[in-house]
Amino acid sequence: MENNDNKLDMETIKQIKKDLLKRKNDILAELNDISDRTNHKVKFPEYGDKADENAQEIDEYSTNLATDKVLEETLRDIDQSLERIEKGTYGVCKYCHKDIGKKRMLARPVASACIECKTKLQKVV
Repeated sequence: MENNDNKLDMETIKQIKKDLLKRKNDILAELNDISDRTNHKVKFPEYGDKADENAQEIDEYSTNLATDKVLEETLRDIDQSLERIEKGTYGVCKYCHKDIGKKRMLARPVASACIECKTKLQKVV
């Protein structure tokens, strides 16, 4: 029997949506700093022509490539969560179609699977 305290309510969903939109804007700002959004390429830093400057450029570029990938994936997860909120399917497991629960959604607002299904999936991999 599910505890009603763990049931996702509209007020909580509104707060999560607000938080997701803020996080999305923060990510977009961060992505703007490290990549050219028009052609989806990470910017190559220019510090100079000396060997240590070149090494620093390559190091920062490599870091920015990894950061860009993580931020893009997070942005995709946020957009999918916002889409589920709009469709009214937010907080419902995409595998078993049961409610995911308030505690999990607050801990991981982009979750699309309940803990039970996620655990099963991780054991398969």
